[in-house]
Amino acid sequence: MLVLFETAAGYALFKLLDESKLKEVNNLYHEFDSPESAGKIVKLKHFEKFNDTTEALAATTAAVEGKVSKSLKKVLKKHIDQELQDKLLVADAKLGSAIKEKFNLQCVSNTAVQELMRCIRSQLDSLITGLPKREMTAMALGLAHSLSRYKLKFSPDKIDTMIVQAVSLLDDLDKELNNYIMRCREWYGWHFPELGKIITDNVAFVKTVKIIGTRDNTANSDLSDILPEEIEEKVKEAAEISMGTEISEDDILNIQNLCDQVVEISNYRAQLYDYLKARMMAMAPNLTTLVGDLVGARLISHAGSLINLAKHPASTVQILGAEKALFRALKTKKDTPKYGLIYHAQLVGQSSTKNKGKMSRMLAAKASLATRVDALGEDGNFTLGAEHKAKLEARLRILEEGNVRRISGTAKAKAKFEKYHGVSEVQQYPAAADSTLPSTSKRKRSESEQVQVKEELDTTQETPKQKKKKAKAEETNVSIKEEDEESSEGQKKKKKKVKQEVKEEVEAEDTAEPEVTPGKKKKKKKKQSESEVQPEEVVEEPTSEKKKKKKKKSISKEDE
Repeated sequence: MLVLFETAAGYALFKLLDESKLKEVNNLYHEFDSPESAGKIVKLKHFEKFNDTTEALAATTAAVEGKVSKSLKKVLKKHIDQELQDKLLVADAKLGSAIKEKFNLQCVSNTAVQELMRCIRSQLDSLITGLPKREMTAMALGLAHSLSRYKLKFSPDKIDTMIVQAVSLLDDLDKELNNYIMRCREWYGWHFPELGKIITDNVAFVKTVKIIGTRDNTANSDLSDILPEEIEEKVKEAAEISMGTEISEDDILNIQNLCDQVVEISNYRAQLYDYLKARMMAMAPNLTTLVGDLVGARLISHAGSLINLAKHPASTVQILGAEKALFRALKTKKDTPKYGLIYHAQLVGQSSTKNKGKMSRMLAAKASLATRVDALGEDGNFTLGAEHKAKLEARLRILEEGNVRRISGTAKAKAKFEKYHGVSEVQQYPAAADSTLPSTSKRKRSESEQVQVKEELDTTQETPKQKKKKAKAEETNVSIKEEDEESSEGQKKKKKKVKQEVKEEVEAEDTAEPEVTPGKKKKKKKKQSESEVQPEEVVEEPTSEKKKKKKKKSISKEDE
């Protein structure tokens, strides 16, 4: 049984002399207390030394990835082909499976083998002869440095410092371009002020000024390469009636030199943007796919590096760039900001005002995942970013429609959604609606029935207290109406009775006293006038007087 032992200096093959020792693993370290006792258990068969550090790094990286290196293939072909019946003890199970596929050799890797490897490592200097300890430590140190560089992947494509510098320079160029173009518009505006209103594009304005020079040359200059025909005609018409001041040739030369600078800076900015886009796709493809190249570069620049950005949680990524607003809100105990640099991402810009906060929170969560994959993952694909972007777009569509629920959704939610979207309902026009005949009694009956139903609903909805109040109010209204009616009828009857009584009294007096003195006649006239005036007051006579008058009436009728 052979043992494959890997060292920083090379591969060592040991022959296991006593296989029964693997069964007693707990006390195996006692057998390796001294070099003599260790030599009785294992014996060095062959040692394959590495030529340089690069070969050692290649062998180590292959072993880490579970592959068989070239140097290991040579060793196994030379020394194990003759003893195929033996088993090979390997520390790494992945490496053992790879050797088994290549050489059809049975490999063993378990806890007993791991304990044996520890014991061999403790007595390695004595077991491997011909290799000084100093050389062994030096090779181990060199391999450690080279392996750490390989693990960190310090390749030119993965240097995020270039992205930080490029995006900072891009922002500086934008500021300088704005200053230069404002200065150029203001300077040339004294000579040809109408041109600034006609041409709104800055680069087109600068190129036009460079070709025209003074406005007198506008009619003879060809601007078809820069401007469309309609705008070119407007420029030529405005040049003929311009209200600007006259300037010298030296002034025009200086303005044209400024225009040259603006054109050069704008061209360099376009090149720098292309370079930044390519760097971002190589450095952080998932983050670039998710939030865009400029926003992703600004996030990396603000965090300091891609690794630092990957260490930030999603809540920090969401408000990265809004630190002043955050601390001001915490100090004044107001609402904290919902977004920072991530506000300029395309997905946040597409959402409505009420959904921008939700969208920025979801986008920050996915962006933090994409950043960690880009920073620590080995694959340079952007599939994760594309998948997350598709999910976020679907979620945004649901939010904008007003149906806030899970993307997957339950069966009931899907049924409700399909009820209002995607079901084509066919309605038939009622032919009875075209009738021009007057409405029948059935229509009236139906309306009266509807009124009754409404009243019943109102009564059922009322509380018992409201019912009592309503009943009292109705009783009082009825009693007041009855009193008014009785009083009006009584007044009319009383007036008629009074008039009849007055007439009857006058007639009775005339019959009873035919001969009356002139004094008495005056009194009678006064009585008659008072009786004519009194009907309004007689309304409130007591009941006893009414009875007397009724008796007089009955007596007079009997006399007649």
